[in-house]
Amino acid sequence: MRINRAAAAVGVLALAGAFLAAGPAQAAGGAPKGDGAKAVCKRLPKTQERVDKALTRLNGDATVNGSVARLQQRVDDAHKAGHAEIEKYLNDRLTFRRSLLPTLQTRKADLTAVADWCAKNAPAAGK
Repeated sequence: MRINRAAAAVGVLALAGAFLAAGPAQAAGGAPKGDGAKAVCKRLPKTQERVDKALTRLNGDATVNGSVARLQQRVDDAHKAGHAEIEKYLNDRLTFRRSLLPTLQTRKADLTAVADWCAKNAPAAGK
């Protein structure tokens, strides 16, 4: 029984040592070798589509799920019903959702500039 425990302990120590020795080698090999321009240009159409879809949803009227107007209506309804805790929770969500609009609008403008760059520098993106 003692021999089995000793063998198991030696095995665990050897395995731990192998993981520790492999750690720095994996970290050094995983460093980026460029700015990822080729991948960014490749994913650009879908990224633009996602941002546009999110902006359309957020700017929708009260009938659109996920819109700022719909959440504002829910906050107003909670206030009228006297549900203070629900109103506070929904109001915090509304504040966050409103903060998304400028972020997404900035991202849309940035993606337009990236699209122009990708169109002009397509061969450079492959390097």
